[in-house]
Amino acid sequence: MATTWASLPDRVRERADQLVLQDRRFEAVREIWDCGIEPRPSLGDCQVIVAERYRELGDRVHRTPERPRDLATLIGQVQALPGRPAAIEAFWDGDTQGWFVILAAAMTEPQAEVDLAFIRHGGDLRLFNGQAPPWPEALEAETTGRALAQHFGVPFHFASPDTPDDEAPRWRESR
Repeated sequence: MATTWASLPDRVRERADQLVLQDRRFEAVREIWDCGIEPRPSLGDCQVIVAERYRELGDRVHRTPERPRDLATLIGQVQALPGRPAAIEAFWDGDTQGWFVILAAAMTEPQAEVDLAFIRHGGDLRLFNGQAPPWPEALEAETTGRALAQHFGVPFHFASPDTPDDEAPRWRESR
C-alpha cells in the first residue's frame, strides 16, 4: 500500500515542507524515507509525495537559480580550472523528473571531470504529450559544447545527441 502525506507524522510533514520550500528535493525525499514509520515507505512513494508537495506549495518554493550556461560564462569556468581540458563532453543523465544533459570538461592533469552545466528543458511528461523528441537540451549542449571545445582547441564528444542514453560511451572510453 502506498504511503500518503496524511499518514506521515506531523514533524516529518513540517520538515519535508521546509525542505521543499528551500528547493531541497533530495533532502525532502530522505526526510520521508527515514521518518521511522512502519512499514517504511518505498523510495518511489517518497518521490511521489515530494513531487506532490512541490505542486501544492507552487510559487512559495524558493527555486534554486540555474547556473548561467552562456559561452562566455562557461569559458570563464574552464579557464578557472587547474590545468587545461583534454576534451569537452556532453552526456545524458536522469532523475525522478526526467532526462537532462551534463556538459563537462574532461581534464587530464589532474585527471578529473568537471561539470560545467546542467541542461534540462522540461521533464519526462514531454514524452507523453508528444513534445519530445526532439530534445532541445541535446541541441543546446551540442551547440555550446562544440563552441567551447573549439575555443580551447580540444575535441567535443557527445555519443548520443539524438536519444537519451545514460550508458552511451563516454569520451575516455571512446579514445
